[in-house]
Order: sequence, then C-alpha cells, then structure tokens
Amino acid sequence: MFSAFSDLGVRAESVIYSDDSVDLVRDRLLGLDGVLVWVNPIQNGLNRSKLDALLREVADAGTWVSAHPDVILRMATKRVLMDLASMSWSTEVHLYESHDQFRAELLDRLALKGPLVLKQHRGVGGEGVWKVELDEGHHGNVRVQHAFGGGDPEQLSIQAFVDRCSPYFDDGGLMVEQPFQPRLAEGMIRVYLSQDQVVGFAHQFPRGLLPPGSSPPPGKEFEQPTARQYQPLRERMEAEWVPEMQRILKLDTQVLPVIWDADFLYGPKTAAGDDTFALCEINASSTFAFPNFAMPVVAQAALDLITSSGD
Repeated sequence: MFSAFSDLGVRAESVIYSDDSVDLVRDRLLGLDGVLVWVNPIQNGLNRSKLDALLREVADAGTWVSAHPDVILRMATKRVLMDLASMSWSTEVHLYESHDQFRAELLDRLALKGPLVLKQHRGVGGEGVWKVELDEGHHGNVRVQHAFGGGDPEQLSIQAFVDRCSPYFDDGGLMVEQPFQPRLAEGMIRVYLSQDQVVGFAHQFPRGLLPPGSSPPPGKEFEQPTARQYQPLRERMEAEWVPEMQRILKLDTQVLPVIWDADFLYGPKTAAGDDTFALCEINASSTFAFPNFAMPVVAQAALDLITSSGD
C-alpha cells in the first residue's frame, strides 16, 4: 500500500489508534489530507464507539475518511443482510431486534426452518456467529456451535442459549438469522472491491461452523479480477449487485469504501449444474488482508477522492 502511494507521489504514514490516545490521534489526522482506516468493530471487549466519533469529527473538519463510520453502518453490519434481503444474492433473512423477540421466536423458527446461522450486529472472526439446530433426542435442547475459534458443538437448553446471547442485544444490538448453507465445506468466495470495481478474489475455507474433525485447506490464495472461474460472479457484482445495493442503501459511488469485500457461500446448484452464491457478509471496517496487486487501484481511487473532496 505504501509503495502504491509512493508511486503516485503521495506520502503515506501509519497512525496507531487506541481509546487512550484520542486527542493525539485527532491532532495527527487533522494534519492529513486523507485517512484509510482498518480497525476491528470489536476486540477484547472494546468497540469502535470512540474511534467512530473521532472519525466523524475529522471528516466534518475536511479530512477525507474511508471507510466513513456512517457508510460502514449502512453497508457493512449484519443488519445489511436484512436491508438487502430483496436482492438475488440473498438467502432468506430474519431479524431479531430485541432479546424478548429472540426468546419468543427462536424455538418455533428452529422447528420450522431447520439448522440456522445467527449473527450479532457487529463482529469479527466469527465472534457472535452461531450455528443452531434442535437436538432431536432431547426436547427443548439445541446443538450450538460458535464460529469464533472453531469450537466444537455444545448441547444446551434453548433457554441457556438464549441467555448466552443476551449481550448481543445490549446498546441497541440485534441478531440476524440465515439458513445454514449445506455446501459450507466447499469454502467461501471473497470478492475484493475498490468502490464499485472488483479488484480480486480469494477462495478460502473458514473453520468456524464446520463439523468436528474437518480439515479444510489452510490459508487462501488471491486471484486476479480477471480469473476465468470468477467472471460470472464479477459480472454480477459490477453490473447488477453493487448498483442495486447502492440504490437500496442510497450510497453514491464516491462514498463507497476504497477497500471493502463481500463474502459469498455456495448456494444450491441450478438445474444446469451451475453454482449459485449466497451473501454471507460485507466487510468494510477491518478488511486488511487485501491483495497486493490491487493496491495501485486503491491508491489511485483514494488520491482521486482526496483531490475531488478538496475542490
């Protein structure tokens, strides 16, 4: 990234943030023309509330910020899965807006829908993402598996699990429900974007929610945006899905993050044997593992936006 900026004649520097250094970071950011931000939404009991307030203040003062906290809230939390449920990249989605609603509805929905995946509003690394299904041999019990850390399934009473999820509803939190995708073991396709342009792909194999004893391939390999196997997905992203997302969320292209990604799981195959894709999540706050070959595009987009914001 630094090399890509240097090639454009732009001096880039690193700024390390912590909640204890807000005033110091504010002074540094106000002296810059633009800021690219990579900070997890939650980490070790902390969240971005102080940082996001600072970034809004800095942006209001004229420093270009990507991704702006308000844009993240509109396009890159789990609630966006509900907001975009009408799109063809979506699975069925159900929203739990309160812990009382969650307690009242979850058991019946498990009985009706089968295995579900539940996701808290903001998380990272699978934290607050659960696979849940009824334990057929024990009435009122569920089998749950937390994606964070790749834990083994547990058997709990439905009430114990509901109580465990209570913190996810604190401070206006919520949970989103999607059906469990049976092709999960085939991996996830991450589509890397800069604003409305696809700049790369990766086929990776998250360990969370896989059956115990599974041995998915390690790591991931970045693929160029021209990779043949992903051209149907690229075409749908650029020509259909990103523009439709922008219309629904009322996001102009100029405010889209210069670094973000959309994660897709494999859906059921068509009658012709072609793959379908189901949106798993959108990342825009902590998408740091980005293809090196895409950085010149990112740097140029950032420079263009910084220049235009100063006009």
